[in-house]
Amino acid sequence: MNPINLYIVDDYLLTRIAHRRYFSQDKEINFIEDFANAEDCIKRMEDKSADIILMDIELPKMNGIEATKIIKERHPKTKVIIYTSYKNEQRILASLACGACGYVLKNNPNVNLKNIIKMVARGEFWMDWEIAKLAFSQMPTPNVNDLENLYEDRNLKNSLTARELEVLRLLIDGKTNSQIAQEIIVSINTAKAHVGSILTKLSVTDRVQAAVKAVRANMF
Repeated sequence: MNPINLYIVDDYLLTRIAHRRYFSQDKEINFIEDFANAEDCIKRMEDKSADIILMDIELPKMNGIEATKIIKERHPKTKVIIYTSYKNEQRILASLACGACGYVLKNNPNVNLKNIIKMVARGEFWMDWEIAKLAFSQMPTPNVNDLENLYEDRNLKNSLTARELEVLRLLIDGKTNSQIAQEIIVSINTAKAHVGSILTKLSVTDRVQAAVKAVRANMF
């Protein structure tokens, strides 16, 4: 079996030096090169691609999440593992959405990077349990009693703009178009347009139905 070709992107020099020594002792991993920024790694990939890229998030200029997205678009066979000190929910979800195959915390003493890299190279996915809990906490709660519409409530809310949600809240309060216009400081025609858009998106025919559907779906 051929060794796993590895790139590392981290702006901290001492971290890159430590990684060189760490991976040089493993015959299954071929440490090719390290980079202080994502741009240099992306450019190098055009000449020599890697099997695995160990990617930090906080980098000068282009961040690691944006770099992951670009790399996956241009080199879909290359697998990116995010290696960072940050355990922010949005960064976790954004990394996964952009194609990362793993999310590893630098300060986790139980992490064995060599094993993780080998697992991801085999097609597996790896994530710290602590990180997994944060990611799962962002998942919407399903309507478990309706298998055909498990996430209808969330989809309804997401279909409306922030302004339409504001208008819908006023509809629930029984406000007229004129009162809505005064509340959100727009013309009455604009208020009517917002109401009409809400009725269409919620698939209802009048204001009362819209209010009832929003309340039943716990949209607020």
